[in-house]
Order: sequence, then C-alpha cells, then structure tokens
Amino acid sequence: MAPQDPLVFEVRRREAELVRPARPTPREYKRLSDVDDQEGLRCQIPVIQFYRGDSTGQDPARAVREGLARALVLYYPFAGRLRELPGRKLVVDCNEEGAMFVEAEADVTLDQFGDALRPPVPCLEELLFDVPGSSAILDSPLLLIQVTRLKCGGFIFALRLNHTISDTAGLVQFMNAVGEMARGADAPSIRPVWQRELLDARDPPQITCTHREYDQVEDTKGTLIPLDDMDHRSFFFGAAQMSALRCRLPPHQQASSTFEVLTACLWRCRTVALQPDPEEEVRVLCVVNARTKFDPPLPAGYYGNAFAFPVAVTTTDKLCQNPLGYALELVKKAKADVTEEYMRSLADLMVTRGRPHFTGVRSFMVADTTKIRFGDVDFGWGKPVYGGPAKGGVGAIPGVASFYISFRNRQGEDGIVVPVCLPALAMRRFVRELDALLNDPPPTTTTTTTTTKSTFVISSL
Repeated sequence: MAPQDPLVFEVRRREAELVRPARPTPREYKRLSDVDDQEGLRCQIPVIQFYRGDSTGQDPARAVREGLARALVLYYPFAGRLRELPGRKLVVDCNEEGAMFVEAEADVTLDQFGDALRPPVPCLEELLFDVPGSSAILDSPLLLIQVTRLKCGGFIFALRLNHTISDTAGLVQFMNAVGEMARGADAPSIRPVWQRELLDARDPPQITCTHREYDQVEDTKGTLIPLDDMDHRSFFFGAAQMSALRCRLPPHQQASSTFEVLTACLWRCRTVALQPDPEEEVRVLCVVNARTKFDPPLPAGYYGNAFAFPVAVTTTDKLCQNPLGYALELVKKAKADVTEEYMRSLADLMVTRGRPHFTGVRSFMVADTTKIRFGDVDFGWGKPVYGGPAKGGVGAIPGVASFYISFRNRQGEDGIVVPVCLPALAMRRFVRELDALLNDPPPTTTTTTTTTKSTFVISSL
C-alpha cells in the first residue's frame, strides 16, 4: 500500500501553564528506585489519545486540567522536579511546581485523520508541542500534557512522560486517575503506591544473573541507526496475518504467544532490512513487566518502572538463514529469564556499574502495551478511538523501539498495530521481507488453498 499524502493542519495553542496540585502536598525528597534511574530510562516518551465529542458542550481542556490538579494531590511526585545526587542517584524534589499543560485548537476533524488515526501521527510536534525549556530530564516538568479541541467537537489528549518516574503501566494508572477525577470521583479507584525501595539494590550488591542487554558493544562499523531520512510506518497484524506467520512454524511451536511469534518475525525482518555483516551479533530486547514475578507481587498501585529488558542474542547469519522457529525459541528463552532474582540482580548491576544504558548497537526493542489498556482511559467522553504510544523509535536511542498496540481497523477487525522506524532504504527492504513472510507459501507447504493477500502497511509518514 503506497504511502498517503500526509495530513496537514493548523494548531493554535495558548501559552503553556503549570498545573499544581489542587491542595497542599508534602514537601520532601523521594528517591527513585535503582531500576528507575538507569541511563536507558532517562528519556521522554510520547502518548496520544483521540476522543470523539458529545452533545454536552463541556470543554475537555477544562475537565482534564481540573482532573489533573485533583489527581496530583495523591500523585504529587509528578508535580515535582528531578535532581541528581552523588553516584548519579535520582530523587524527586516534591516542590509542587506542577505539571506543564497546554490548551489548543486545531482546524481538523477526527474523520480527516482517516488511516492516520494511529502511529505515526501527523503533525505530532504540533499536537504535543515541545515547550521551550521543558524537555530536560533534570530540573524540568515530569509531565507535559496538551489537550487539542477539534472542529468536530472531539479532542486529542497528548502526553509526554519523563520515563524515569514511571513505566507505561504506571502511566495508565495515573491517566485513569486523572480521568476518574475529571468525571467527578472523590478519589481514584487505585491508590498510588511509591515504595521505590522495593526495587533498590541489595546491601551488598551481588550480580547473580547474566544481563547481556547491558553489554558494552563497540559500534565499530557504524551500525547505529542514522537519524536523517527516517521512515515511520505502522503495520497491522490481525487474525489472518498471525495465522500466516504460525503456518511457518513447526506444529510444536504454533501455540506460542502472539508476542513471541510477532517478535521473532519483526526481529528477523528488521535484521534483513538493516543488513549487518553476517558474523556480527544482533539483539532483540523484550520489555517484560515484572510486577507479578515478585513473591508477594508488587503492590497494585505501584507506578514506578517495574520491568526488565531480557535479551536474545545471535549472529546475523544464524537469524536470517534459519527458519522462523529459531528466532522464536531465542525470544521465548529471553522472556523466561525474568524472575524476582533477575530483578534483584538488575538493581545490583545498576549501582555496581554506574547505572549503564542498555546496548543500542544492532539492537531491536519491543514492548507489548496491549494489556496496559490505554484504550480504557475515559475523561468523560468515553473510550478513545485510538490510545497508546504516539510513534515508534522513541527513547534514549532513537529508532530502536517498537510497541505492540491494541487496535481495531476500519473493517472492524481487532488486532495489533506496530509502529516501526527505519531509514528509508531499509524500510523498503523490511516491507518486502515482511510481505514474503505473510504471503509467500511456507517452504514445506503442500497445500493448494487459495488465500487472500495480506495488506499490512496501514499508515506512514
């Protein structure tokens, strides 16, 4: 499917303001966990939600602003600022300075977005304006929220999060709290829990597990993705696409999870597209939520970063020349690595090695947001038409990360949409390779069944 002409529209913004908690909150310093303040999370992540209007005439910007101020009473660290102590330890200065809020209007309707009502979102930089001086990790607002009213009566809620203070599960918990307060609740249904000491290093620290996601890899051949000429596209995987991928697996692997099959497929296609040397190591990092890996599990209201990046490692030649099942087994093993001991070892590694960054050299990262339920966040206008990450390739190393996002396409089919960010030439190779996996007969097939060719590129910039 050929890329469509990008949608262009004008956004008129009011001056940014700081929204403070609606009532006084404790003035204190709160330490982040030793998982929170690693280098790879010292970045901003964008989220976007599209909502249809209603006939009440209520102002969504006012509702969200008031809900935000009320939610910040309990989630008061979000109104503070990050400071760095000796040893690169991050703490939140809970000083009530506030979250940054922007009110805006756009001369466009939801229907005009068409197939662009998902990542990559056109004019994202206008819908989530980077207020000058607001994007630093330290001494800056931890949240930036923009509410943009549309001509049709709908609106767009866009948010930028300082990743050190929360993961996406914690962020959705906070967004739900804002929504509940905007709808008039006296308190959020889930009370926030700080308790970042639950993910602090032991004393003394002891690295007991292997953490190859933090290997220090030299980029000797310039294989980090260049930032110029980047192509952002998203790909839809419904029942037909997943069935086509499973047909390429032997019977004993066909019951593997959607995450595992899709990750193996995308890792392989992306590696073929980027063309590393055959003997070079390539990696896929799987974001695994560790909340339930603990005994007892982390408290229900915990909103800090509670995940790991377990990694699968192989060579380009082995990944691209072996059947898809080879990559699948590597992904499954990496996911299974995450235990309570793995998380303890991870925190110990952070304090022992100076809070390093995960390796971005020849790496691909995938995060499954389908169970996090961005699509349930309701500010008083019902569920969003689309809710979730605003684009792929975000993070401390641009171009490395993709997200799996719940999505219903225009034909009413439920599935997963995956934003991908690659250099333009590599994206063309990626599309060809993915098309072959989805539509070419599997190598061992003997069937003559006629199938409908999958269409999977649904949005691009």
